Amino acid sequence: MIVISKTPLRISFCGGGTDVKEFFENEWGCVVNTTIDKYIYIAIHKYYDKSKIFLKYSETEMVDDVNKIRHPLFREALKITGVKGVEITSFADIPSTGSGLGSSSTFLVGLLNALFAYNGTIKSPDEIARLACTIERDILKEKGGYQDQYISAHGGLKYITFNQDGTVFVNPILMPREARDKLNSKLMMFYTGIARNSSSIHQEQDKNTPNNMEYLRKMKELAVNLKSELERGNVAALGKALHDNWLLKKRLCSMISNDAIESTMLMLVKLPKA
Repeated sequence: MIVISKTPLRISFCGGGTDVKEFFENEWGCVVNTTIDKYIYIAIHKYYDKSKIFLKYSETEMVDDVNKIRHPLFREALKITGVKGVEITSFADIPSTGSGLGSSSTFLVGLLNALFAYNGTIKSPDEIARLACTIERDILKEKGGYQDQYISAHGGLKYITFNQDGTVFVNPILMPREARDKLNSKLMMFYTGIARNSSSIHQEQDKNTPNNMEYLRKMKELAVNLKSELERGNVAALGKALHDNWLLKKRLCSMISNDAIESTMLMLVKLPKA
């Protein structure tokens, strides 16, 4: 038997930063985000030696004890699900690290889905997302927000709210079909060749949260308004929302942008309109 999961990566439009505990434990946060047609794949196959676990990712590992696994996400997911005697391979449509597309959480969501399916268990998107958050934020103590796990588990264009009591509500953004098609035709993504360390960014951003509440509230307001505009079919509202959110985002942390990105943005602004 072989089990394969295919989990979409995501882009975040507005509200990122209000999905961290340091913000939403004081007041609710929200984001507008969407998955894209780029994926992370996990394949699980029964290994001939039932006492071993064979892992293939950017490295390879062969262990006879789950606690010996070096890769933290593999280790914790396998400990929770109890799967052993397997060969697991991961591969992706994008570079493996530093893409800014939520790849770590997407990998974990796909891995959990595949492991539970291998055990003959089907978990809901909410259950998978909550467990992924528990592994990353509570067990491994990795800094960051909670939007990546939920959007990867649910997929689609979503408005996600993070509540003070720890609950998370995932709601689809229901656009008129014509407007959705127009939105899809207008979005472009480019590979810059730049990778960044998200852990360092999250550490500084979380540390700065108490001093950034004003900016975060404005970003939350942008997300609330963007949801309404998209549901009305106003695709043009996305451009201004992205710009305004970017200006606020850069205030949260010194590592959000760099000279190469800023010079490119300036060049694009100066391009003549078609």
